[in-house]
Amino acid sequence: MGKIFAIGDIHGCLDKLRTMMKRIRIDDEKDTLVFVGDYIDRGPDPKGVVDFVLSLKKKLKNVICLLGNHEQVFLNFFFHHIDADLFYFNGGDTTVASYGLAETAEGKKINVPENHLEFFKSLLPYYETEDYIFVHAGLRPGISLEKQNIDDLTWIRYEFIRSTHDFGKIVVFGHTSLPETLIQTNKIGIDTGAVYGGCLTCVVLPETKIIQV
Repeated sequence: MGKIFAIGDIHGCLDKLRTMMKRIRIDDEKDTLVFVGDYIDRGPDPKGVVDFVLSLKKKLKNVICLLGNHEQVFLNFFFHHIDADLFYFNGGDTTVASYGLAETAEGKKINVPENHLEFFKSLLPYYETEDYIFVHAGLRPGISLEKQNIDDLTWIRYEFIRSTHDFGKIVVFGHTSLPETLIQTNKIGIDTGAVYGGCLTCVVLPETKIIQV
């Protein structure tokens, strides 16, 4: 078994992601790279972040990409024409600016390449190993992993963060921006506000080594 490198919420901060990938040393065959979601919105280059992650998926053998609430809202907005207010309220304007607009039969639409749309649709609700559960926002205490609601997996905050519940494995999560990495017996929080001027954080497991940009 190799190491696991889990990276927190990127939110369009391509420069920080590039710097992070130069600092960490991943064994292409043995190690696993996990992104906990929120690649887009708020930051300056959402399209560039997705391009970069897609390039990593071609280069590295084991890259796991999870669904964040921002991707969930984007999918609803793009494909189902709902949640427009929620999309823009949560920084969707930077995603629109990054991709640009294209004229379609239905009017102007965000000009998202097909491989990016396939990427968004392929994102996993969670990823589980022998010792860890990786998820964007967290888990609702007292409910088995298989019965967790997708809205909780991508949106839950303090009911999870303040919980001392034993989830059976350590839960590694992002979503809630914290001033520093949260390390507890039952959870590790790695969203340290990269898009708000904080650090982009990577936790290396199983040694729980923290790398920040």
